[in-house]
Amino acid sequence: MLKALIFDMDGVLVDSMSYHATAVKNVFDAIGVKMDKQDIYELEGSQTIEIIRYLLKKGQEGSNTFDPKEIVLRYREEFDRISELKTFEGMPECLGILKKRFRLAVVSGADRNIVHNIINELFPETFDVIISGEDMAKGKPAPDPFLKALEMLDIGKDECIVVENAVMGVESAKSAGLYCVAVPAYIDGSKLRSADLIIKNHEMLIKYLLDLDYSGK
Repeated sequence: MLKALIFDMDGVLVDSMSYHATAVKNVFDAIGVKMDKQDIYELEGSQTIEIIRYLLKKGQEGSNTFDPKEIVLRYREEFDRISELKTFEGMPECLGILKKRFRLAVVSGADRNIVHNIINELFPETFDVIISGEDMAKGKPAPDPFLKALEMLDIGKDECIVVENAVMGVESAKSAGLYCVAVPAYIDGSKLRSADLIIKNHEMLIKYLLDLDYSGK
């Protein structure tokens, strides 16, 4: 019996990844370390600190000149400066309906302040559970964030559906033993083939979500 829906944030609810990528690129340009924005899209869903560590190691050829934690702080400031947040069309209305049928959760790899600020601004009083990348010792692709969501929602693995858009997020959901629907917002859908179901776009995703059986709530 379906009782809950668990959503990733960036790329599923909010069209924001370009701002994350640009913010990191601006900081890396400022410190003189080369990076490829595409790496951020491939690593999307991972904890920010782990993405920064990877990019620093790759860009510096293994040296440790910069403090990853300091880079994360600079990224947060740059993201706040440049971001113009917008939801995917129809998602607020969709969630408003789903809220009456299911328990809702967000499981994101983004930093706590960013996650809560975005959710509070764009989806106020919508989610029963919000988990950020800083709330877990191990983030995506480990199963821990989704397992924590199950615990907080007080549901079983067969009582929820995860909605993801990132490779790391799909891997995390599947390693947690959950049914995962993927929508390829920023990468080719073939890279999300580990998901149980791939939905072409957000318009079709919304239709899928609104058609879910909620008779058991």
